[in-house]
Amino acid sequence: MKRIGVLTSGGDSPGMNAAIRSVVRNSIYNDLEVYGIEKAYVGLIDNNMYELKLKDVGGILQRGGTILQTSRCEEFLTEEGQNKAVENIKKNKIDGLIVIGGNGSLRGALDLHKKGIKIIGIPGTIDNDLSQTDMSIGVDTALNTIVDAVDKIKDTATSHERAFIIEVMGRDSGYLALMASIATGAEDVFIPEKELNIDDTAKKIREGHKRGKKHGIIILAEGAGNAYTIGRKLKNILGYEVRITILGHIQRGGSPSAFDRILASKMGANAVKALLDKKSGKMVGTKSGKNVLIDFEEAIKGRHEVRENLYNLSKILSI
Repeated sequence: MKRIGVLTSGGDSPGMNAAIRSVVRNSIYNDLEVYGIEKAYVGLIDNNMYELKLKDVGGILQRGGTILQTSRCEEFLTEEGQNKAVENIKKNKIDGLIVIGGNGSLRGALDLHKKGIKIIGIPGTIDNDLSQTDMSIGVDTALNTIVDAVDKIKDTATSHERAFIIEVMGRDSGYLALMASIATGAEDVFIPEKELNIDDTAKKIREGHKRGKKHGIIILAEGAGNAYTIGRKLKNILGYEVRITILGHIQRGGSPSAFDRILASKMGANAVKALLDKKSGKMVGTKSGKNVLIDFEEAIKGRHEVRENLYNLSKILSI
């Protein structure tokens, strides 16, 4: 192992730069050359890569996004596209590859592994939907961004005595929505894993209003339903306007939290170590505070199940 490559793929998440920095510095410490691959799998196919030195990763620890950029790549889904990527990896004498990204990115890494490329994955997805690691890079920062936004919205909701539906990311996973509901004291949470009950939500808001509560905050994971449709139904029951706020891509940006910087730094170091230990086809992760290596097949199989005790806690605290 003399030269490794690193790329970031899929949706960006705060802390990816910290992971890149860790990969570069741990590699150079172990006398390895590091090549950054721009725009994910597109860069592999287009042979768009360059050597990363220590100076290239100075001052990026606190930056959101990814200096290597990221993109989706339809061509990589084809046999021809994957063969081009393999050819360029070999042409540039890259002995091992580190892929930072979510479920789809790791599926691409698995395809390369099957073609004989030495490769390790690092989980970077704000949805925290990879079932084999307790946390992914960017989750903590995204959650703090949501909490800050909801706190601000709650101020105006209280001032005007209004109900708000706040949509957060989570197409298939309700992790962010559930944790945000607990952290912000929301009146209800809608997640893909649980069936909606708008009548119960309306009843809870009404009862709170009778007790003198001047707002009604509902956190909605985007995969749980259409915010505007739910808002219209709630308005018909409550008899007053329900405002909608969709946080969107603001959740992906911003300086990573201390937790994400440390997590990304550890995972970057563990990924380099795994390649040096001749491991391949595995994702680095954390379980119960311990570092683990998980086969790609397991890492991309299934999603985090909603912890029933946390869901029940959110319901109790929202009374």
